[in-house]
Amino acid sequence: LTQLYGDRMLIANATGCSSIYGGNLPSTPYTTDANGRGPAWANSLFEDNAEFGLGFRLTVDQHRQRVMRLLSQFADKLPPALNDALHAEATPEVRREQVAELRKVLANEADAKELLTDADALVEKSIWLIGGDGWAYDIGFGGLDHVLASGEDVNILVFDTEVYSNTGGQSSKSTPVAAIAKFAAQGKRTRKKDLGMMAMSYGNVYVAQVAMGADKDQTLRAIAEAEAWPGPSLVIAYAACINHGLKAGMRCSQREAKRAVEAGYWHLWRYHPQREAEGKTPFMLDSEEPEESFRDFLLGEVRYASLHKTTPHLADALFSRTEEDARARFAQYRRLAGEE
Repeated sequence: LTQLYGDRMLIANATGCSSIYGGNLPSTPYTTDANGRGPAWANSLFEDNAEFGLGFRLTVDQHRQRVMRLLSQFADKLPPALNDALHAEATPEVRREQVAELRKVLANEADAKELLTDADALVEKSIWLIGGDGWAYDIGFGGLDHVLASGEDVNILVFDTEVYSNTGGQSSKSTPVAAIAKFAAQGKRTRKKDLGMMAMSYGNVYVAQVAMGADKDQTLRAIAEAEAWPGPSLVIAYAACINHGLKAGMRCSQREAKRAVEAGYWHLWRYHPQREAEGKTPFMLDSEEPEESFRDFLLGEVRYASLHKTTPHLADALFSRTEEDARARFAQYRRLAGEE
């Protein structure tokens, strides 16, 4: 994300693992480029990060409107072509060139100091709301739903670890059937919430499920499409977690994501509202038919394997249920993509 949009990016980060590795003061992984531009990062709580990030969007829009009002006061002192260009749509790169020219033209105008100080507000910002499934699926879902329904141009990235990671590994609404977690010591009994399908129901929200280790191209395509969509966007990313107990070790987290997709445990897909207006099917299924053993994937993680070790008959029943749930989701996605 930072390589693509970091020079104009604002990040609202929900409390959790991502806020720890994403802004653990006094150090930070974020930096500036050769021009001194970089991401602006701020952290908020589980319960209000979506609204917090929506505030970024509304504030940026207000700043831009204010600068446009200031710009109108100097219309007679600008070359007509530049004035027209600043009122037309442009890519961020082109807009930066226009702002640089604006600063040159009005450099000697004493009354233009306020406009020139804030002229960078004319460059479109990339707003990203980032957090885990504890925020997006659970504690902050009401706020997330409010933001999706707002129609505003914000991008949401969810790291789906299927458990409350930062607070010790409690079961969340993202935890699948059979997974062991705190408050689900004998395996979760209820089905995983399908956040993507819920977001799709609005019809004007771009939604995607990705797994970088499984398909980097699909991940990049989804992020680019989400950022380009002028309304709300939601990208749900498979995220391996220490609470999963990967037998291969966390150094193999990208490989684990690949295994999850190949076994049909996690599915890759995109929903683009613009395609419907073009007469195309808006849902695109990027996953192939599962080729690897679903059960072998489960047994490669302690959160599933430990249940099989202590109560194998219960584990077998719950494993069958979670595999049936995964197959049912895949069949539903195939229908949406027009493949059935």
